[in-house]
Amino acid sequence: MVKDRTRELEQTRLQIIQRLGRAAEYKDNETGMHVIRMSYYSQILALASGMSEDEAELLLNAAPMHDIGKIGIPDKVLLKPGKLDADEWKIMRRHPQMGAEILGSHDSVLLNLARDIALTHHERWDGTGHPNGLKGAEISIHARIVAIADTFDALTTVRPYKQAWLTGEAIEQLKKESGTHFEPALVDIFLSIIPQILEIKDKYAEITVQHLE
Repeated sequence: MVKDRTRELEQTRLQIIQRLGRAAEYKDNETGMHVIRMSYYSQILALASGMSEDEAELLLNAAPMHDIGKIGIPDKVLLKPGKLDADEWKIMRRHPQMGAEILGSHDSVLLNLARDIALTHHERWDGTGHPNGLKGAEISIHARIVAIADTFDALTTVRPYKQAWLTGEAIEQLKKESGTHFEPALVDIFLSIIPQILEIKDKYAEITVQHLE
């Protein structure tokens, strides 16, 4: 009975996290499928890089919260159909810190991981990212993985400010930013699992939003 109740509470917590992640995504993506695709991309990349199944599943469940801070970004900035100006970029760049503040500190391993990812997924391998200019291994492996998964999906889908890139174009961009934006070893691994990535991309392209399976 106690085990069943504990399992039920854990499932409820996971569902809340997934829905909060989609709540942020709905602001600039009418289906909210981005968080599903990039979460699976993250899990697959984590497994391919040698992460344990349990930790990769934890990442799968934490990744949907990466952009929760976008809830605090005004629609006129988030949905602008064109490039942001300098002042608008300053506003947009606040969302990692906003996400960390929304999630706060917890005794939950899952929520603490989600907070770390929300705060650091825009850091860059070469130290030129934000909000804290972390470099290399100063950025958690989870956030380094999410950065690649998030970018690939953003490039290959329509956004208010751009059309979807072809897969080949997105791959070339990842190669170009290997060593600057992204960890080179993780980029190489990601490129080696492109067939699996594309299966996820196709599976969650134009379907009704549902639970992560």
